[in-house]
Amino acid sequence: MDLVPALDEPLKKVLGPATAKVMAEHLGLHTVGDLLHHYPRRYEERGQLTQLADLPMDEHVTVVAQVADARLHSFASARAPRGKGQRLEVTITDGSGRIQLVFFGNGVHKPHKELLPGTRAMFSGKVSVFNRRLQLAHPAYELLKGDSEETVDTWAGALIPIYPATAKLESWKIGKAIQTVLPSAQEAVDPLPDSLRAGRGLVPLPEALLKIHRPHTKADIADARDRLKWDEAFVLQVALARRRHADTQLRAVPRRPLPDGLLAAFDDRLPFTLTEGQRKVSGEIFDDLATAHPMHRLLQGEVGSGKTMVALRAMLAVVDAGGQAAMLAPTEVLAQQHHRSIVEMMGDLAEGGMLGGTEHATKVVLLTGSMGAAARRRALLDLATGEAGVVIGTHALIEDKVQFHDLGLVVVDEQHRFGVEQRDALRGKGKQPPHLLVMTATPIPRTVAMTVFGDLETSVLDQLPAGRSPIASHVVPAADKPHFLARAWERVREEVGNGHQAYVVCPRIGDEDEDPKKRKSPEDEAEKRPPLAVLDIADQLAAGPLRDLRVGVLHGRMPPDDKDAVMRRFAAGETDVLVATTVIEVGVNVPNATVMVIMDADRFGVSQLHQLRGRVGRGSAPGLCLLVTEMPEAGPSRQRLNAVAATLDGFELSRIDLEQRREGDVLGQAQSGVRSSLRVLAVIDDEEIIAEAREEAAAVVAADPDLTRLPGLRTALEALLDEEREQYLEKG
Repeated sequence: MDLVPALDEPLKKVLGPATAKVMAEHLGLHTVGDLLHHYPRRYEERGQLTQLADLPMDEHVTVVAQVADARLHSFASARAPRGKGQRLEVTITDGSGRIQLVFFGNGVHKPHKELLPGTRAMFSGKVSVFNRRLQLAHPAYELLKGDSEETVDTWAGALIPIYPATAKLESWKIGKAIQTVLPSAQEAVDPLPDSLRAGRGLVPLPEALLKIHRPHTKADIADARDRLKWDEAFVLQVALARRRHADTQLRAVPRRPLPDGLLAAFDDRLPFTLTEGQRKVSGEIFDDLATAHPMHRLLQGEVGSGKTMVALRAMLAVVDAGGQAAMLAPTEVLAQQHHRSIVEMMGDLAEGGMLGGTEHATKVVLLTGSMGAAARRRALLDLATGEAGVVIGTHALIEDKVQFHDLGLVVVDEQHRFGVEQRDALRGKGKQPPHLLVMTATPIPRTVAMTVFGDLETSVLDQLPAGRSPIASHVVPAADKPHFLARAWERVREEVGNGHQAYVVCPRIGDEDEDPKKRKSPEDEAEKRPPLAVLDIADQLAAGPLRDLRVGVLHGRMPPDDKDAVMRRFAAGETDVLVATTVIEVGVNVPNATVMVIMDADRFGVSQLHQLRGRVGRGSAPGLCLLVTEMPEAGPSRQRLNAVAATLDGFELSRIDLEQRREGDVLGQAQSGVRSSLRVLAVIDDEEIIAEAREEAAAVVAADPDLTRLPGLRTALEALLDEEREQYLEKG
């Protein structure tokens, strides 16, 4: 790889092996270039303290604050039975709020001497809750003396950068390491074409790197971020534009359905009419299939919006036109489920070559890794001879042994579980590149689709089937307003009194054996309480607010037969309230269940809460979802829950989910091969930059597909793509 030698220098040569090891293991940083691109998360001003009132729970934070008071307490414990245990409590303040620091045992001596009232310092640690108050247990700290030469030099300038850090490496140590390598920034090769940079008034890359790490003013930070966002958006969009360009050079066999063929016969038998959305999306797909270069389309929609029906009609159109269609599912269970439902929907149209098969019928085969040898041999033969028009399978479809007679369409289900390479491996099985349809039930905002699936056109199914009832959702703040929780249990009793049923969901089972080595020490008091457990809550409810109701329990560690029996009793209405873990998240359908109470709702992700909530309101009666939490009102956890309560729109929630998480997680999962995840570009907030970068990238690639005139851009692209994807782009 033709990278700049100075930026390619391993960190262990520059910083020493110990620091380099921590950076590699905990932050994924290996070279000088990696470290220069590890940007500050935010900046502190010397004259202004951080907002302690807004600290996020469970996150590793760095704050600048002043010591208000410090007290040393003695206590008795198992280790110090004579009352000789020591605990130092230090209260720090920033004007917006206060937070307590705690130190235990031998760890109290140094902070007791150094953290005197009035001292200012940077503190770094994980935010936890103890006795309903936020605290940092055993934080690392760096005193800000101002007169010490080293501190003044290290934190030169008015703005102190705060870096994404870990418990093993605090922000200020990362800052010192960056100061060491910062001179190398002068050698960074600029990936942006000069005309683009000048036209948009962006600073050169070396200047941007200096300004992001050592800004003198807020304007420096803005200049640097504007420039670095463009780099990330543009290089990624160039990679995707090259892929699209390569695809347009490929030839494909146009596949048009016959006017009175298999698809027409299937449509005639449908016991319902397609939704407006299904008809529109099918039209887009049929138009693509009729062209002489391969379709590349992403079909997204919520669970139950009818994606499988749209995909099946596309597959039948290809079979009509003399080709074969393959559906790739991420798990055997899902592959079997698709096979069963497709055979049921097609009836005798799926019995091609068999007695009882009709005139236009084809054969539908299943291919998975765990099939017996004889069934596998038969399936492989049906594919090779063209006897089977439709095949549904897992990764087993990608194996070398699998040969198709004439593969015309590949349908990939739940794309985020498959990498680009797997998708390409299956496409390589066609004599000419087959058409490609990718499906996902995870709603994806437009900019994410442009960024993650930028080589695909997008179709959206946003209509849900008729007959689903609305679901009302409310946050229940159990700590601030205990009477709200009491009212929640009354609501459950009312629903059961009206002949309905309820779910209560907890994050934990509760039968975990307590390890004697993990007995609580005074240090452990600093940790927040464990998540609520199914077994504990079920007993409390049966003995308390829900006594006289029939309460059942369901969790993942129960034997399969017991699980089935519990679900059967609940489905039959023999249980009023089911206390469960997230095992009910997918596939459970009890239309009579109208209310769900989610305990410790802040411990679940946004999309998980949305999936769980989808278990109620499945019948004609309206659904109710109560999100119980003890988190303080101002915290981010409560904001997340308020957002879930405010909308049933999966696309809106996916935006919120994305804003809560790091961008790189989204890209990394969805697009294997993208090694360098986004650092300053926010795919939600920077929609405009992404859209403009996409246009610029398309123009650059159209004019110079091999980027021969842009060596800096080629270098940046090679750093972004792993070699496998680079080869794919080279050979198209």
